[in-house]
Amino acid sequence: MALKCDVQYSRGSTGFKLTKVGVSGVRKPVLIARPGINNPLSNVVNCSIDIFVDLPAAQRGSHLSRNVEVLRAVADESTEKPVSGLENMAVDMVRKLLVKHEYAQNAYVTVTAEYFRPRKTPTGRDTLEMYTLHAGAHGTRDGVIRKTIGVDAVGMTACPCAQETVGELLGVENPGFPMMSHNQRNVCTILLTTGEDQNIEADDLIDLAERSVSTPTFELLKREDEGKVVINAHSNTRFVEDVVRNGLTLIVNNYHDLPDDVEVKIVSDSQESIHKHNAYAERTATMGELREELAQNVPAL
Repeated sequence: MALKCDVQYSRGSTGFKLTKVGVSGVRKPVLIARPGINNPLSNVVNCSIDIFVDLPAAQRGSHLSRNVEVLRAVADESTEKPVSGLENMAVDMVRKLLVKHEYAQNAYVTVTAEYFRPRKTPTGRDTLEMYTLHAGAHGTRDGVIRKTIGVDAVGMTACPCAQETVGELLGVENPGFPMMSHNQRNVCTILLTTGEDQNIEADDLIDLAERSVSTPTFELLKREDEGKVVINAHSNTRFVEDVVRNGLTLIVNNYHDLPDDVEVKIVSDSQESIHKHNAYAERTATMGELREELAQNVPAL
């Protein structure tokens, strides 16, 4: 039986347009098969997906079932036809959303996923470490689509100011070993927003994020590994601001071929150990802006 009722197309009670309408927090397993990725655990990732379009003032509601249809057409079908990356999957969804929602001028997709990657502890033990992947896309009716790929990496920082203060209080100058300090669990987030043609490996962004902090952290550490992580952190002290600046420098130095209009966002969120608050730093800029600033006054790592 074909139903004729379609209340969504009726006129809204007020004349306001809406920026985003859709569904959020949809959980889907997504199969990825990307050339050049040798990590077998990267094949299937557990994703949370948000999918939206804008809504004109003249229309009461959006057709949410169409969003779910797009999710099924792309995410569910990845089990038979793997996607090349979460950000590319988001681009495909955006295109399909603009076809299904003929009244929309914008479509948005964001994806977060848990990702496990083989790593080695400081003493060389094999371990699996979890990271968070971020992906997304924004498309407009005129055909312009931008996509985002990013990561969260959990590391550790040690405070350089406290380290110097401790040395001064103890009367120790140039001790020849890493002085004690207070520590933070730091979450370093790196996000790059590019055109459709650029492809960036999440593993590379994870490496850069972990190089930005005092030291990476690990799920399981034996005593010798614990000691080496602590020594590494206190030998490489970083402010929350240092993490962002180091990350920006690494991005510029490692992505020479990216266009100047690529947007870079780096966040450093440190969970303090001796304060009841956290420390936070962030920078958003284009590659062109960062290249200009680095050329003027920032030394390379």
